[in-house]
Amino acid sequence: MRVLLTGASSQIGLFLIPRLLRDGHELFAISRRRRDGDSRVTWLLDDVSSPATPWPPVDALIHIAPLRLLPALLPDFLASGGRRVICFGTTSRYSKAVSGDPKEQAFAAEQIAAESKVAELCQAANAAWTVFRPTLIYGAGMDRNVTVIARLIRRFGLFPLFGAASGRRQPVHADDLAAACVAALGEPKTFNSAYDLAGGETLTYREMVKRIFAAEGRTPRFLPVPLAAFRVAMWCVSRIPRFRDFNAEMARRMNEDLVFDSGDAVRDFGFAPRKFEPEPLRPNFG
Repeated sequence: MRVLLTGASSQIGLFLIPRLLRDGHELFAISRRRRDGDSRVTWLLDDVSSPATPWPPVDALIHIAPLRLLPALLPDFLASGGRRVICFGTTSRYSKAVSGDPKEQAFAAEQIAAESKVAELCQAANAAWTVFRPTLIYGAGMDRNVTVIARLIRRFGLFPLFGAASGRRQPVHADDLAAACVAALGEPKTFNSAYDLAGGETLTYREMVKRIFAAEGRTPRFLPVPLAAFRVAMWCVSRIPRFRDFNAEMARRMNEDLVFDSGDAVRDFGFAPRKFEPEPLRPNFG
């Protein structure tokens, strides 16, 4: 297939590009900056939030960029003859829909609306769509969950926890999500369907952090912090632009189960995620 990839520089994109090339697809990748790498990839300099130039006609679009951007991009893609769409939402659409934070509620509503619009547009054009909703993504040192925890551990040698931190998690590796894209691309069973994609292991938030301590070669040290103190700390952190979405709800969810069933994905395209085995941060992330 001729495949167009948005979000090509994301952690999923880093693993997906070589997988698509190994399968013989002709690949066009969108980036705001020119990238070095495999000469078989045609890099298109553009911003998916406001495309400045027409994109080439392709058979399939794999959209790893924010889901909210996709409905505006689909009309041109479908008008040029594209008939296969794979995109990424998030299981946060469930947990944040019942959050006490208005911004998180708005995010969940935005995700739900975008999924619905993608299905509507594709159905009208007789195009096949698939939505993947991954859980907590890790694996390339680019995420805002495992990597942030590892940075705190490396810098301070401890990690703050609210309560028992007994909420269960299912971290999913970015390469397993890349493999899901390749497996689903030409699989009719996945057409016009949405899948929750969880990692291959369920463990508590506390145990997840202990694994990250071990990956960093550190002895686990936890600092119990009252929720009131977390609220103040998160408010301060959220003043920093790159962490503006941090809030006290993140502490509350340490004790909330965020567990999802990937059985449909296993059945339809053989989804087989690995257990949670984080790697240490690369030196430049210290």
